[in-house]
Amino acid sequence: MTPATLQITNAARELSKEGVPDAGRDAQKLMAVALGIEPSRMVLHMSDVLTLEQYEAFWIMVARRLAREPLSHILGERVFFKHRFKVGPQVLDPRPETEVLVEAALKVKAAHILDLGTGSGAILLSLLAERSGVRGTGTDVSPEAIALAQENAEALAVSERAVFVQSDWFDAVTGRFDLIVSNPPYIAAEEMDGLAPELSHEPRGALTDEGDGLSAYRAITEGGSAHLEPGGWLMVEIGPTQGAAVAEMFSRAGLESVAVHPDLDGRDRVVMGKMPRETG
Repeated sequence: MTPATLQITNAARELSKEGVPDAGRDAQKLMAVALGIEPSRMVLHMSDVLTLEQYEAFWIMVARRLAREPLSHILGERVFFKHRFKVGPQVLDPRPETEVLVEAALKVKAAHILDLGTGSGAILLSLLAERSGVRGTGTDVSPEAIALAQENAEALAVSERAVFVQSDWFDAVTGRFDLIVSNPPYIAAEEMDGLAPELSHEPRGALTDEGDGLSAYRAITEGGSAHLEPGGWLMVEIGPTQGAAVAEMFSRAGLESVAVHPDLDGRDRVVMGKMPRETG
């Protein structure tokens, strides 16, 4: 068998031919899995001579990546906001830009959080991991997503403070919350054909509403007031062109202090608003 470095070079070349971004990085991560080491230690193992089993395992994974299966699905995990989350084709892969929503949510006081469309649980569980004593509820229409979120809650040792409910938005939700967060499907149906091939491996319903990309926000803002405590916050992730439209929905729903926050690239990413406090 040949050394790991040569196989990484060969794999990176093949991945690049197929238009896979960051081909060299992906090849190194897949080799680390084949060798059974942490990716950060790969530089120390470039000269390792592969066994037949390692060679075959590596190229099986490379073939999956050549088919544009997301790297996170092959690895079985995705790093998001300090933690590793188990992911797969049953949930939307948590993206770095969604960390902006987590950071915004951590700036407000909340003892009870609701995460609508929780998927892997990455948003809710990241918040619970940062705030001891805070409780959270995550909802999703997919029972497979609920099961995965529960696994992630156990892995992060916050399962005693997290409840997951199968629900279409607010349908099975009871009670009120200090904070409601959501990263709903916001891609318009007409935009789906232009997306990266990797997204075809993720649940379509987590990406698009099969309409104009705004129907989820209509449902969330219409039902939010019945489930927000006075002074509670609603925060959602948005597509970069949706800030004004979603902010208007928040205002029409009676929320105050409505604001749109950008991500690190300066694109609109989060809309937030506050439930008025009761008076009189």
